Amino acid sequence: MSLFRTDDQTQFAESLGRTLAGFGDGAQRRRVRATPAGFAEEHWRALADLGVLGLLVDEAHGGTGGTMADVAVVMDAIGRHLWAGPYLATGVLGALVLAEAAPALRDATLPDLVAGRHRLAFALVEPQARYDLADVTTRARRDGAGWRLDGAKALVAYGEAANTLIVPARTGGGHTEAAGIGVFLVPAKAAGIERRGYGTIDGLRACDVTFEGVKLGAEAAVGDPGGGFDLLDRVVDWGTAALLPEAVGAMTYLYETTLAYLKTRKQFGATLGSFQALQHRMVDVFTQVEFARSMAGVGRLALDAAAAERRREVSAAKLYVDRAARHVAQESIQLHGGMGMTDELDVGHYAKRLTMIGLTFGDRGYHMARYRAARAA
Repeated sequence: MSLFRTDDQTQFAESLGRTLAGFGDGAQRRRVRATPAGFAEEHWRALADLGVLGLLVDEAHGGTGGTMADVAVVMDAIGRHLWAGPYLATGVLGALVLAEAAPALRDATLPDLVAGRHRLAFALVEPQARYDLADVTTRARRDGAGWRLDGAKALVAYGEAANTLIVPARTGGGHTEAAGIGVFLVPAKAAGIERRGYGTIDGLRACDVTFEGVKLGAEAAVGDPGGGFDLLDRVVDWGTAALLPEAVGAMTYLYETTLAYLKTRKQFGATLGSFQALQHRMVDVFTQVEFARSMAGVGRLALDAAAAERRREVSAAKLYVDRAARHVAQESIQLHGGMGMTDELDVGHYAKRLTMIGLTFGDRGYHMARYRAARAA
């Protein structure tokens, strides 16, 4: 896998950029985000028609058998255009988990995923766990040939729009033990499931989900029902690596928008961009964006490495990208002056999204500790 785009990926990025730009400007995006679904169904179908949803799905199930480098093209475009929708949970996390599912369930679901008819949500977070993947209190107990699921999950991105929930649940072991965790594919409308939706600070949709006596078939367990931690750990690293190019895309937009503003806004009879102090600040912003782009590539390249190396490199990449994102967002708001704080300007909305990316799948404190632990392994 290369850090540089191929000609095909460049053409794909251009086509995808035109499609996302056609979804409307900032005001239109905010109107769509304010709907109960949080995204437009016709936009989702347009991405499916482009083949976006099947990048990580093999050709036998209707996908293109692509790589994480192809996903990075999509996530960069999503970041640049601030598009909101369940692509990460469906096209990345969902595709990875379904590839390990029981053959009958996998074969029935993947073609619908590729066509945009089936969406997934990743019900990972539990209130007490922070970012500890082994801290799971949701229980899956044997119930005849199948399972009974009880517990609760929080902050499930686009959980209301999902057909299937990916749910880590404990089948054995202690409260925070890695052993005894299974990964289950749960029909979102199964009896005993309650979903309560709300908006997040970056304008996306999420929900809290409770499971009370939810009956599941034996095929709902993905792989070993007591040995799912390694799968969960790997899938979360893939999700983390996928978020990084989205952050880079958002930072690139902020840099380009702020630079254009400084070239046109006049103060004291001169454009702001003519002041050397502001030029130096923009050089720092540009440098942070380009370093973050490289580090996102480092995280992507580490996904196929051994577990300790993968954890170390992905955490290092996220640490750097999150720090760069914070710098770029703050500088962009400050260099726009008072209008940088207004809701009408897109700059603040991009900054909010970058803040949430920094908190998804682990904040800086979590990834620093994880990086140190992986180095010592």
